[in-house]
Amino acid sequence: MRQLEGPIKLMIAVWLAVTAIVHFYFTGFGFPEPLKLASIHLMLAVPPVFLLYPALPTSPKSRPSILDWVLAVIAFLPSLYIYLHPERVYDRSAFIDPLTMTEMVLATALTLLVLEAVRRALSIALSILTALVILYMFICHLLPGVWYYRDLPYNQVADILYLMNGSGLYGQLTGISATIVAAFLVFGAFLQGSGMGHLFQNIGSFAAGRFTGGPAKVCVIESGLFGMTSGSSVANVVVTGSLTIPQMKRLGFPAPLAGGIEAAASVGGLIMPPVMGAAAFVMAEMISVPYLDIIVAAAMGAVLYYAAIFVSVHFHAKRLGIGALPPEEIASFRDVLRDIHFAIPLIILITLMAQGFSPYMAAFWATIAVFVSSYIRRHSWMTARQVFDSLVSAGQTICIIAVAVTAAGIITAGLTNTGLLLAFTGIIKTLAGGSLLLLVILIAACCLFLGMGVPTTPAYIITAAIGAPLIAEYNVASLLSIHLFVLYFAVLADATPPVAAASYAAAAIARANPMSTGFHAFRMATGGFIVGIAFIYEPALTFRGTWFEIVSTALAISGGVILIVLGYIGYTDGRLPWWMRLPLLAIGAVCALYSPVHEFYRAIFAYALIAAVIFGGRYYFGVAASRSVPAPQAETN
Repeated sequence: MRQLEGPIKLMIAVWLAVTAIVHFYFTGFGFPEPLKLASIHLMLAVPPVFLLYPALPTSPKSRPSILDWVLAVIAFLPSLYIYLHPERVYDRSAFIDPLTMTEMVLATALTLLVLEAVRRALSIALSILTALVILYMFICHLLPGVWYYRDLPYNQVADILYLMNGSGLYGQLTGISATIVAAFLVFGAFLQGSGMGHLFQNIGSFAAGRFTGGPAKVCVIESGLFGMTSGSSVANVVVTGSLTIPQMKRLGFPAPLAGGIEAAASVGGLIMPPVMGAAAFVMAEMISVPYLDIIVAAAMGAVLYYAAIFVSVHFHAKRLGIGALPPEEIASFRDVLRDIHFAIPLIILITLMAQGFSPYMAAFWATIAVFVSSYIRRHSWMTARQVFDSLVSAGQTICIIAVAVTAAGIITAGLTNTGLLLAFTGIIKTLAGGSLLLLVILIAACCLFLGMGVPTTPAYIITAAIGAPLIAEYNVASLLSIHLFVLYFAVLADATPPVAAASYAAAAIARANPMSTGFHAFRMATGGFIVGIAFIYEPALTFRGTWFEIVSTALAISGGVILIVLGYIGYTDGRLPWWMRLPLLAIGAVCALYSPVHEFYRAIFAYALIAAVIFGGRYYFGVAASRSVPAPQAETN
């Protein structure tokens, strides 16, 4: 991103702040009709991308070029046309009423500019993928077999992407980005701008700083809490990792391991209720499930994910001989209470949603509560500058999410208006061969592969469009559980090598090898992979069932994950033999996921084996140590 200076910086900052204010106003006082809302959203969100992000590494870093200004102006015009002429969308028949030359030009311009904005601000992989879907629409009539679809002339492709009601650039996904996503992005920006990070840091230090591996456990807690507000795993790494990674290195953690711990913990923030990432908000709208139901269903999985990281950190720290934080660096209970008023907005958010208020209205009042509650204590007063900076930060994030989701809207338009969706689902279904487990593995692999180059939200949207209906055919899991499964793997792709955005960011801070850091992050995130698959096989994971089933499921999955952690770390009170580690990995997976055996029996077996490994190992290594000490010799006169 450019480091702007002077009047240009101020002008763009004001534009971003206005973008956040407009969306915040709509959240509290009512949205315009969907098409006008989507057009306003893209009018405000797309142009700044060309001013904030350079086209090439050699482009000016302190100011936009003339071409950037021209592209920003052009990006404004197609959405302005839709805003001024909504009847062209509402009153015409797609593919029958012809497009004017002006509309053809505007459709082409905005489509190309969205591709370029995505390339600059997010990922060249997503830009290329979107371009390939558009190319497919032009050549689908030339392709053989399952890839064939009827001829789509240029004007029909433009129609699908620009003027067809509910499709393409101004479709449902853009509307979701302009409503619930924007509302929570403003809320998250105000939480960060208010200084809530001090509360998270003190909670982590107070809760875990005095135990084995204290600095890493503080990192896990702080990153999980902060990740709820950032909405981006990379942003989470950059903000919290700049503090936690040097601290972990200073107290003895190797640089790649310190970066891996931070990356895995930061990624989990996007699945941690009550404020999950943008993909969760999209999910709520896509499957028409109240957002409150989503955060309830996701709660146990998030806790299990972080519990797995905690266990992994604990045994890594034991292996490395790393103890607690120095006493002077551990926060006291008074330090926690000093900033506890920052919890008020989260309480208001959850309470309003529990009372049946819409997520938008809950986010609106919770954002106001952030500002008001900051004045409870003198040290936390939000100044006018902090408010302005929070609005600018929110506006910038809205712009990035908007172009990502709009690109996903282009892809879904191509999938649903051609034979492309049927082609992909047919191929995956054929490869699965009627096996649900193989189907789940294939969809998870697709999501991880797609997420290596595509941001979390588009990766979730695309994979859910292709894979969710296939799993739903087996009638073994609810639609919510299926989409949570896809969400988990879309999120965890940020920590999965060889291309892992969060791991790369952590490696840069740790000054470590990115591949090694990604490998450690991948191992730390093992619990997330297990939990993601468990959403398909264990309905009690989403609190559907009796309390006995829910508790048994939590114990079975956690026990299985702990066995897997013991297997890949290979250490309790000493190094475990290799012949024990491989069976622990396999048995852990069975205890966590083998649904034919009741969860209660799997939980008992898992924790019995954990106890046997830990306490048996403690006895074994203790005896071995005592045998290695020479017996004292008798004194002679």
